[in-house]
Parts: sequence; C-alpha cells; structure tokens
Amino acid sequence: MEKKLSNRQFRSDLLELFIVLGFIFMIITIYVPKAIWEEETLVEEKSRFNMQNIFDVESFYNTLTDSFNVNGAWAINLVNAVRDSVMADSTYLGERVLSVNGMDVAVDIPKGFDVDFDTTFGFPKVRRDTIVDTTYTIAMFLEDLGRNDTIFIQHKKLAEFQANPNFVSLIATESKERSELTNYYDSYQPDESMLVCPLTNEPYKITIADDKTSARVASPITNLYKERRYLIFSFNAHNHGYINDGISSWD
Repeated sequence: MEKKLSNRQFRSDLLELFIVLGFIFMIITIYVPKAIWEEETLVEEKSRFNMQNIFDVESFYNTLTDSFNVNGAWAINLVNAVRDSVMADSTYLGERVLSVNGMDVAVDIPKGFDVDFDTTFGFPKVRRDTIVDTTYTIAMFLEDLGRNDTIFIQHKKLAEFQANPNFVSLIATESKERSELTNYYDSYQPDESMLVCPLTNEPYKITIADDKTSARVASPITNLYKERRYLIFSFNAHNHGYINDGISSWD
C-alpha cells in the first residue's frame, strides 16, 4: 500500500514538474522571439542610420570639393575639420586651403555650412524655457505735448532711451516670467565607427557613379545573416538596403 502511494506521489510530482517546464517553455517561445525581432529591428535602424550619415558626409564633401571620395574616413575627417574651422571663425568661408592630417586640401565653404551641418547631423528636440520679461516705466519729455509723459519699454531698450536728452527718470520696474517652447538640434559629429555595419562589423560599400555626379552607399550584407540564439532560436538579418544619389531603398 505504501509503495503504491509512493508511486502515485512520484507520478504527481513528475506531472507538476512537466507542467512547470511546459509553462516556462511557453513563456520562452512567446517572449524570446519577440526580443529577437526587436533586436533585428534595432540593428536594421542603426545600420540605415549609419548609411544615411555616410551619404550625408559624401554630400558635404562634394559641396566642399566638387567630388566624392570612396575613402569614408577621409571624407569624415575633412567635413568635421571644416565644421570646426567655421565654429572657430564664422568668417571662414569661400575658397580656402585646409590642412587635414598633414595634407593641404582646397575647399570652397558656402555660407550657412555650419547651420546645414548641425541640422543634418543632429536630432530635432523641443525644450521648455522660462523667460523673464522686464518692463520699465520711464518719464520722457515729449516736445509735441510740451510736457513729461510716461512710456513703457522693454529692458533692451532702456540704455537707448536713457541716452536720449529728453529722458527724465526711471519710474518703475516690473518683471514677469513666461514659459516658451524652443525647437533646437542636439548636434553630433559623424565618426569612423559609422563606416562599419553594426552587425557584421564590415565596412559599408561606397561607390561613385561613372559620371562622378553621384555616390552610392550600400550594406555589406549580401546573403541572409544568421546567429543562433538559445539553441532553438536564431537572429536573422537580410540586406539592410542602400542609398543611391540621395534615394534610399527602404523609403
């Protein structure tokens, strides 16, 4: 009798174990593939972000030198060097000879290059600023009226009115706070890490059209890329596309 009870308890415990393992396996089959799909999407977005940056660098390089360059690292260094020079001296425009890594390069820097750079290599953001508006009440002698009169002016105008011979006195000051939304770009500089695919660590393929008028940036992935995950799952990635003469394959 005790042996039968022992066998029954063993089967019951074994059944509970299978139920728990089955439940765990069901959770894994639901959430692990989802996590892998999200990773695949993130890598694809990162790869396409890199390709867009490389093409933008080539576009700026073409603006500066009237040519493209399959050496992405050199193009990045030149474009960044020009941006740094314009930041240091806003009048650093037009035809210049710039020294980059010990080499002299002739460039033609257009007006507004710094603004184009910051908006291209930057993330648009919005912030809320608190602004203090100060209003002054002053007394001025008005010749047309032949008497003093009060005028309300902004803070930035005070010095101008005080320099006026008809200025009489400062009567009162009032400050008010207001909230204002400001659009801005969180800028960054492209770097050489963007030249390689985040998945394969192979360089993107930069080619120039036969007529030298356009450039193409393409993913190094040519066949299906697979990585085994958790024995029974796999990470899969197809070609992440290309950008040819400003037109991306994923649009």
